[in-house]
Amino acid sequence: MAKLVLCVIDAMAPAMLERTVAAGEAPTLAALMERGVYVPACVAAFPSVTPVCAASIVTGEWQDRHEIPGMSWYHRGESRYVEYGSSFRASQRVGLTRQLTDTVYNMNGAHLSKDTPTVFESLDDADVRTAGTTYLMYRGRHRHEPQRDTTLTRIASTLLRHAVMGPKELFYADIFASRQTGCRSSLGMPGVRDKHSGCVGAYMVEHDLFDFMLLSLPDNDWHSHRSGPEGQVHSIALADAQLTRVMDAGGGVERFLEEHAVIVMADHSQAPVTASIALSEELADLDVLPAGARPGSARAERSRVAVCPSQRAAMVYVLDPEHRERVRSDVVRRALGIEGMELAMWLEHDPHGAPLEAVIARPGHGEIRFCPGGDYEDGDGRAWSVEGTLSVLDAGLEDGRITTPDHPAALERVWSSLNCATSGDVLLSAGPGREFADLGGQAHVGGGSHGSLRGEDSLGALIVCGLDVSHEAAQWRIRDLAPLVRGHFEAH
Repeated sequence: MAKLVLCVIDAMAPAMLERTVAAGEAPTLAALMERGVYVPACVAAFPSVTPVCAASIVTGEWQDRHEIPGMSWYHRGESRYVEYGSSFRASQRVGLTRQLTDTVYNMNGAHLSKDTPTVFESLDDADVRTAGTTYLMYRGRHRHEPQRDTTLTRIASTLLRHAVMGPKELFYADIFASRQTGCRSSLGMPGVRDKHSGCVGAYMVEHDLFDFMLLSLPDNDWHSHRSGPEGQVHSIALADAQLTRVMDAGGGVERFLEEHAVIVMADHSQAPVTASIALSEELADLDVLPAGARPGSARAERSRVAVCPSQRAAMVYVLDPEHRERVRSDVVRRALGIEGMELAMWLEHDPHGAPLEAVIARPGHGEIRFCPGGDYEDGDGRAWSVEGTLSVLDAGLEDGRITTPDHPAALERVWSSLNCATSGDVLLSAGPGREFADLGGQAHVGGGSHGSLRGEDSLGALIVCGLDVSHEAAQWRIRDLAPLVRGHFEAH
């Protein structure tokens, strides 16, 4: 059985991949596209942000199962904000120690549903040799202690002291390393992370230390946030150089593909940002919970909503249980009046609290209501009951089939996000060119971002080489890859 490398190039946009390949700047990706199957429209989760998408990639589920709802969210059980590192200022607002603990430990150990196994756990249980380079989602069956072998790691270990459960071979920045490789990442600083992954990946190939490896190349997302999607021609070329480095350790592309299957994928894409939305300010008259408020404080007790930006998406949590429906209605009404807002989404419940239908509203278009089961089918043949104004989603209807090309797989993705136990009461999606400022007031104006339901954020590139995918659905989703990996190794 061939070994398998799953390479995630963060935010790799199909058009930018194609442009980079056409310019001759990505020869290894070009070779994989020529020899394998290229999918230019693999659908991300919604919100299309890295923590949600990473969880979907490693579990094969949307967030109604894996329970990671956004880049920023409100933990109802602990009455506090969770922030996975939108910006340094956002981390400062919630507390740097808290942000690091949530990102490095709690995301995998507490927030990711224990009822939803990761691909690492599934393969570890089947005695497949697993490995992973720095990636937000790493949960596996093997225990790893933090490193203390350099000045940097000794400083980091004063905050990051605890062991984690990961794949057999885990390399997470310089914090966790299952063996000495000589590779350094400056604690995962942007711009260095791809080189660290390439170094570790090459070492793993050279020493035959894995059957399955998740090779994470995240710097493309960082470059694109700074320079906009057009800057990806440069950063995809840099990612290609690290993928080449890994394959060269196995004798070059041709020799490597004799022994390895390869999947290269984006978790989402990016869109240009020209203006920001200060959502907390827009909803200030609803008594927004400040990011730094302590649970149980007077300020926290009188707050009626928690506002959680996730780049081009956002969630609003109602903190006033006695007036939940009224406050939610106030949030929707105010949100739809904000310039640059495209969609507001929420769930209607039956008298017993069970989800009855999802509602999506759009300024100037009215509402569309839907739930699973009914007379309409989406592009994959899933049945839906749909009522309302189709223009809310720029949807088309023909012979009982509903299509939403501008908001791909919209019904499925919105239903899953609204039915996630940790999601907000109202979900928001920004219109073209807009991004919600994070909890630190930062946004990527002049650069690129992602998170919305729109296709420009949500359709990433996918290349599958060395696996039989002739039987797969025409519309790929990022959650389809974990079942493909498990199937390759016959692990469940």
